This record gives sequence, structure tokens and C-alpha cells, in this order.
Amino acid sequence: MKIDIKGTNLELTEALKNYVQEKIGRLEHYFEEILVARVELEQSAHHQKGFFRCEVNLDVPQKHVLRAESTEADMYAAIDSVENKLREQIEKMKSQQRSRDRRLARYMKSVFAWRPKYWRK
Repeated sequence: MKIDIKGTNLELTEALKNYVQEKIGRLEHYFEEILVARVELEQSAHHQKGFFRCEVNLDVPQKHVLRAESTEADMYAAIDSVENKLREQIEKMKSQQRSRDRRLARYMKSVFAWRPKYWRK
């Protein structure tokens, strides 16, 4: 998985980059087919002084984009919150895929299980 990190109104330190790599890279454990993770870290520059925003977009091969955003008083807390949100979305998507596959398997079994006696030899 490729992780692109962008900082807005914020200096990206090595510690922050490593933390993002660790947390967002952990999502590959749940879903190996993530192509690109685009991470934007921002410190608010307007009326909300001291708030940090983390936004992550994950590109997956099924033409989906999983997206999560969080605003917290601490940048590390925002990253943790986004990781949890994305993990829940991945688990939901995988559950839907399993359900679809099982429904298809049940249907195929019922179609091929029904045969008139004269088809058998």
C-alpha cells in the first residue's frame, strides 16, 4: 500500500509521518487490496485555534473510495479516530462481500442441484 501524506498549515515531522505510516499501514492487515491511502493533516487556521483535522481516503480495487475524517484537539487523537472509522468501514464492506458471495453460492447450488430424472445416466 502506498501512503501519501500532505500537511496543510502544519509542519510534517518525522515522528508524525512515522505515526501515520504505522496507524494507516495497520489497515492493510484487515484488507490487503488497498491501493493508495491519501492522508491530509491540517491545523485549523481560522476561528478554531488549536484544532487538528485528519482526513484519509483509501482507494480499493472494487472502484470504491473509503473516506474518514476527524477533528480533535490533538493530532494523534485525530489519527487514531480516523483509523477506527476506516477499520469499521472495511469490516462492513468485507461482510457485505461475504454475504453477496454466499447468496450467489446458494443460488448456484439450487440451480445445479435441480435435475429431472431423465438427465441422469
